[in-house]
Amino acid sequence: MTKDSKPLFSQHEHALEKAYEVCPECGSELAVKNSKAGAFLGCVNYPTCTYTRPVIEQEKFETQILAGSICPECSSELAVKQGRYGLFIGCTNFPECSHIEQEASEVFEDVHCPKCKKGHLAEKQSRYGKTFYACDNYPKCKYAINHKPVSGSCEKCGFKLLLSRSMAAGDILQCADKKCSHIHK
Repeated sequence: MTKDSKPLFSQHEHALEKAYEVCPECGSELAVKNSKAGAFLGCVNYPTCTYTRPVIEQEKFETQILAGSICPECSSELAVKQGRYGLFIGCTNFPECSHIEQEASEVFEDVHCPKCKKGHLAEKQSRYGKTFYACDNYPKCKYAINHKPVSGSCEKCGFKLLLSRSMAAGDILQCADKKCSHIHK
């Protein structure tokens, strides 16, 4: 660079530089840090100052009361609320009443749980939206599978549950016992 030439970007205009932000609690600089939950802004004066905030601010959700709805447990109104796993319908009288409306799930009455032999398998949704099938006797029985259950017995090992699976070759029935996994024709 010559004496008269100027850099393409000045120090404050550089595209890759982050904006200088100050900690509202102690006045030190904030820096982008990472945790298992994702990126966040944290004070460089940690552990003396423990100020943090998310890099991307989440939109605030206002609880919306459902007019004309009544809690079956305490007769208060129900409301649409936001929790750690998304939106749900719950009682406005929380924490005195912890009623939450559950989405109706399909229970396979003809398919008994092969583990406890008392419950039936029911369709459930994981917090990520994936469908799975679990014993309706939970938490006493924690049996769960990822494919649709079918009543029947394995012709090879005698296990009392089959799975309906969609494969490239078409729909098949498979033994639900992980040790066997026999494919029925």
